[in-house]
Amino acid sequence: MEQLKVAFKTLGCKLNFSESSTIARTFTDRGYKRVNFNEKADIYVINTCSVTNNADKKCRQIVKKAIKQSPEAFIAVVGCYTQLKPHEISSIKGVDLVMGVNEKFKLIEHLNSFEKKINPEIHSCEIDKVKTFYPSYSSGDRTRSFLKVQDGCDYPCTYCTIPKARGKSRNNSIEKTIIEAEKIAKLGFKEVILTGVNIGDFGKSTNEIFLELLKKLEKVSGIERFRISSIEPNLLTDEIIDFVVNSKKFLPHFHIPLQSGSDTILKLMKRRYNSTLYKKRIEKIKKFLPKAFIGVDVIIGFPGENEKEFNTTYEFLKNLDISFIHVFSYSERPNTETVGMPNKVDAKEIVRRSKMLHNLSEQKHEKFYQSNLGTESNVLFELQKHGNKMYGFTENYIKIEHEYNENLVNNIIKTILDSISESGNITGFVQKMD
Repeated sequence: MEQLKVAFKTLGCKLNFSESSTIARTFTDRGYKRVNFNEKADIYVINTCSVTNNADKKCRQIVKKAIKQSPEAFIAVVGCYTQLKPHEISSIKGVDLVMGVNEKFKLIEHLNSFEKKINPEIHSCEIDKVKTFYPSYSSGDRTRSFLKVQDGCDYPCTYCTIPKARGKSRNNSIEKTIIEAEKIAKLGFKEVILTGVNIGDFGKSTNEIFLELLKKLEKVSGIERFRISSIEPNLLTDEIIDFVVNSKKFLPHFHIPLQSGSDTILKLMKRRYNSTLYKKRIEKIKKFLPKAFIGVDVIIGFPGENEKEFNTTYEFLKNLDISFIHVFSYSERPNTETVGMPNKVDAKEIVRRSKMLHNLSEQKHEKFYQSNLGTESNVLFELQKHGNKMYGFTENYIKIEHEYNENLVNNIIKTILDSISESGNITGFVQKMD
């Protein structure tokens, strides 16, 4: 029988990428051939996100694209959006199978026949019944691997649908998580990014703590670098910062969501910290790791964010020693507390404020890059070739541009950071291999 082809499209976060890669391995292990989503395939799997309205719309566009490429292909849609709105997904023309947040890991078991269906199948359960943790990690997609260490969230932020899409916070034990990390090491990956919905909450379901996981991962042979993805400021303890400061493997790279610099807005959002605590976290990191990269998430246009509150956020960010701002425009999500909130912000005003913060982010990012010019750093070069160029990342997440050299791929190279290129990356002079 001709080898069947399967293609994956992943929307959203790094966690989704780790899960898509794990699901894809269940196909390749059974003899399917994985192809690019832009190619003709027998099966298309779309792993969805539902953080914003745009993610919902994008899902529809991707389904249409798959149908146009292969009209007879079997189309499965899985993930967060399907957990929240399974019947809405099933109404999209061409969709054959809809699977919720837990069911998606059993996708291949439901593919007994690849014939197009008159009525799509829906496999989803109530989110309160989701208690199983499915370990995942990415492989074959890039030089670095994303390792899922935690899932779900117990934080009832007023604007967020993730608890309804992902369920309660849960994780594997440290022992089982280390086994997954060792699998990644055997595949030859030198860098791992720890991912999850709320990774600082790791250990809730196993009576362990995140710091102990970090200490155990440090000892995994073969993996030379670890990055911690987004972590809540109230869960980024002094002990965790101290550990990273003294670690030989955990890199000086932090992604810490702020959402607003106004304490008034933070309370409306039901965030679990205030601007004073956030500032303390940034100051401690920079005191001991002055070259650390710090990325910040901010939501613009939250209900009640008047000009005064926005200016408070802007000035707060302006005075923080951070490297990059991820700016998100507020979009109202069904079944969240913000639906009934008064004092909505005009769409044009959200655009104006967003532009101001994007400009501030560019200034911060360029200043951070400039401050690193002339220094030597260890760069892990990526697999992909872009014309005659290749790219890599320093320990503190500076993107390095270099003429393509296959001997550099997946190697950590001592590199002098020379100048900022036209594309905004830093060009580097390779010194020697470690």
